[in-house]
Order: sequence, then C-alpha cells, then structure tokens
Amino acid sequence: MVHRPGYVLAPILAFPLLKELTVDDLIDLLVIGGGTAGIVGAKTAARLGARTVLVEQHRTGGDCLWTGCVPSKTILSAAARAAMIREAAGIEPDFDKVRERISATITTIEPADSPAALEQAGVTVTHGTARFVAPGLAEISDAAAAGIAGTAGSIDGAAQRIRFRQALVVTGSFPSVPEIPGLEDTGYVTSDTIWDLTELPPRLVVIGGGPIACELGQAFARLGSEVTLLARSGLLPREDPEAAALVQASLERDGVEVLLHDQPARVHAATDGGDEALHTDAKVVTTAAGRRLEAEVLLIATGRTPRTKGLGLQRLGVECDDAGHVVVDATMRSSNHSIFAAGDVTAHPKFTHLAGVHASTAASNALLGLRRRVSSTIPRITYTSPEVAAVGLTAATGPGVRTSTVSLEHTDRALTEDAAEGFARLVISRRGRILGGTLVGPRAGESLGELTLAVANKLTTRQLAGVTHAYPTYNDALWNAAVAHASGGLDSPAVKTATGALAGLVRRRRRGPKSQPSDR
Repeated sequence: MVHRPGYVLAPILAFPLLKELTVDDLIDLLVIGGGTAGIVGAKTAARLGARTVLVEQHRTGGDCLWTGCVPSKTILSAAARAAMIREAAGIEPDFDKVRERISATITTIEPADSPAALEQAGVTVTHGTARFVAPGLAEISDAAAAGIAGTAGSIDGAAQRIRFRQALVVTGSFPSVPEIPGLEDTGYVTSDTIWDLTELPPRLVVIGGGPIACELGQAFARLGSEVTLLARSGLLPREDPEAAALVQASLERDGVEVLLHDQPARVHAATDGGDEALHTDAKVVTTAAGRRLEAEVLLIATGRTPRTKGLGLQRLGVECDDAGHVVVDATMRSSNHSIFAAGDVTAHPKFTHLAGVHASTAASNALLGLRRRVSSTIPRITYTSPEVAAVGLTAATGPGVRTSTVSLEHTDRALTEDAAEGFARLVISRRGRILGGTLVGPRAGESLGELTLAVANKLTTRQLAGVTHAYPTYNDALWNAAVAHASGGLDSPAVKTATGALAGLVRRRRRGPKSQPSDR
C-alpha cells in the first residue's frame, strides 16, 4: 500500500463520522483540492472522525502523480538506463517504451490516490469547482454529479452550496510562463504538458536553471535529444556552488549546452522573417546576449504560480501575498481563523513531502483547536546525476560556523562503484551542533534523512559520530564528515594536555603500589 508523505494515523475520534451527507449538513472540514496536500489533509481529518468533504475539479493525485514527481523520476530512471545501454551496446532508446513505462508507473500508484481510496478512508469526494461565497459557506459546481446526497442537481450543472466549520485550501500551483515576445504564438511546453509529447524532440531548448530544468534537460539529453539549457542566473542558484558545478559538468558530459546569465529576448518560428531552417517546424529563441537557438520544442521551467484565482478568498478576508500565495502562520492558519492552507498554494517551498506534512498539521489544528507549528527544517533533493540533497544551512555563515567536507573519492563504496564524483559537507556551529549540509552523489537523497534528523533534533557531530554505521555505504561520507569534526577537537593543545594527564593517571593506577622489600 502506498502512503502519501505526512499522513498521520492518529487514534483520536473527535467527531461523529457521517456516512452520508446532505446539503443541509454542517461539514467539519471542507478540503478544496485533491493533490497530495488535499489527500493527506482529508485522510487525517477523516481519521480524526471529522465529517470531511474533498472537492477536486480535475483528478485526484495532483501534479505529483500526473505531471510531477512520478513521471519525472520515471523518465530520469529510464534515461539513465538508456544511457548505459547506448554506451555498452550502441542501442538507441525507444521513446514509445519510455512513455509506456511512465504510464505504467502512474497506473500502479494511482489507486492509492483515487476517489475510491479516499471514500474508503471516510472522505466524501466531489468533482467540481469550489469557491467561498460567505463565512462558513461555499459553492460547489456539479456537486450532484459527484454523489453528495440530497443535492437537487440540474442539467446545466448549477452550483450547490455547502456549509462548513473549517476549510483547508490546497489548490496547488501551475507552471509560470514569462512574458516573452512571440512565445504564445510560437508554442511551448511546460513541466505539466511535456508528457503529451508523442515523439522525442530532435532539439530541445530548456528555459530555466532550477531543479526541474536540470532534471528534464538531462533526461531528454540522455534519451537522445540535442538539449540547450538557458538560465538567466547560475545553475541551481539555491545550492552549494560546488554542487551546482558538479551538476553542470555532468549535464555537459551528457551533451547539454549550458548557457548561463542570459535570457530569451524573443521567440519566433524558424520560417518567419525569411529564416532558412533545416526543420520547418523549428522555433528560434533570440537571447538578450544575441545568441540564436533553434529547436523543435521549447520547455519553460521558470517556477510555479499558486492557484488561488476564483476561490473567493477575498470575501472571507483571507490575505494573499503579491504573488497570490495564501499567507499562513506557523500553524498553517490564514488571516481568517477558519481557513487553513497548505502545499503549493502557500509561499512555503513547493515540495510534495512538505505539502503532505503541512496539510496533516493544518487539518489536526483546524479540527482539534491545536496550535502545532510546522518545522522549519525542510529537506530538498534535485534528482539529477549526481543527485544534490540539502537541508538547513549549506554555507558557513556567522561567527564560529565552519564546515566539514568528505569527498566521495575517500568513500570506499563510491570507489567500488566507480562513482566517486560528489561529497558530503556539514555546516557546524561553534559548539559542534549540525546546522545543515549538502550531499552530492549517487542516491544522495537516501542519506538525507539522517542529516535532516540531526538538524531537526539539534544533534552534534560527536553524537552522530558516536552512532555505528554499516560499511561500506555512500552514507559513510556523511558519517566521516561528522567524525572528522568531532575528532578534530582532540588536536587542540588544551585537550591534548588533559588527555595526556588522564592517560598518565590511568597508567599509574594500573601499576598499583610499589612492592615492599622482603625481610628475608
């Protein structure tokens, strides 16, 4: 069975569970959105015994299942395998088979996110579009078609109204598209629509330099596309510069042309303006620096925009920031104390694992009147080859803060795998507390849990070093970085003097008192 991140199985029955709802019922929790945050929040509420209705306008599972985590990690896996086969046997990948594998993976996972699974967990699921019309009152289109008992329903799909005590807004986000002259006329794909491609593009221009741009750029390059990545700043600007440099070097080895500190100025069809092109369906990107890039497909990967338009939030006095995010406090409550929000619709980092944890916290706070606060320790992973995994501080900033780094070149498991490109770097306070760090290498994300636990629980390098770790693993790099810092304290003159004196005392005690001369 697949569990969404953050799903809390709390053995508390705080509300009577009603199996059938009517429009006259007062709902304990109205959940608007059926992605990861919505699924986790609704299941948490139902587990608490609350009368819970989830409204989804498209399909449950959200971006993660259909256009995000699942398909992107599947294509990365398929592309890595394809690169190995090409190198070993000279066989080019079959894009149709890659698409079939993506579809099969989604099909395998989808039942865990389906309306049937939610209904089984005690959640009433309705298909439609919800908007707030007054405090404690929401309007849902097509409610009758989705099975809320007692709704009148109408052929023209008139909206129905539902009363609620608390609401959880989890409507997610959609890809941001910059205003570039000619882009709308020429056409493009985003991380949501690239999965609709039925043929591998001969040439692909990726606009953006973040994790999505790097992951998809590398995947399509390994599948055989000629890829150019155009970023207005550096690559992976949030990450450790050394980590970003390793990713860039890997992309370039895979054939990606990486162009930094430049951006598109305009886009047009290759046949416009008398251009002569080998491919009549090609598009031309002219950059601010005067470069001319030609490709059959343009991928826009420049961030995401929260989906809050049309929800009627302003009617309830729910504050949104300039970008449209619902403003929430550390308990995930909005400026209206009966409205909570979680996931991409807030300004928190847009990660599936964070959406689930925050939604569970929001649901339990809303229903039980708790004031549980979300953690500020947020792990993140870029799933390129090599992977980049990070949490907390990634650079030594502040008085007394330092780093401890171990290269995979000194990690035996990496050497046995002939994959020694990467490192583990800890950021450490003056007193030895682990403040954060960066892991780079194969399966770096699999070691991130231990580092996240150390940061969240304010562990020291000495505590981490004192835990026996299995050998050999890639995780040895993280452990040895802690060992190196913890043991470094033994080299100070004061510690050497103290340990020398202690060792001398122990030796004297073990020799015992001097023997006395015999009378004979």
